Amino acid sequence: MSEKLNELALGYAGGIVSALAMLLMGVFGNFGIYSGMANMMQEGHMFFSLTPTGIILGIIEAGIIGFVFGYAIALAYNKFA
Repeated sequence: MSEKLNELALGYAGGIVSALAMLLMGVFGNFGIYSGMANMMQEGHMFFSLTPTGIILGIIEAGIIGFVFGYAIALAYNKFA
């Protein structure tokens, strides 16, 4: 018998990791570290920018997207496992 994944737990974990990655990208981008990646994030995300408000909105956006993808992956895994 295969074990099932907890959808909410994987969703929360994905959201937290995504939000932390966005926070680090915003902080490092303001210090000039990984500025190329920060520019790519600005192009790829609607709300992310290197301003404090843009970083907070980017964190929220990344958290939501990370949760949705984590939840969907666990849901699909449980469906087919």
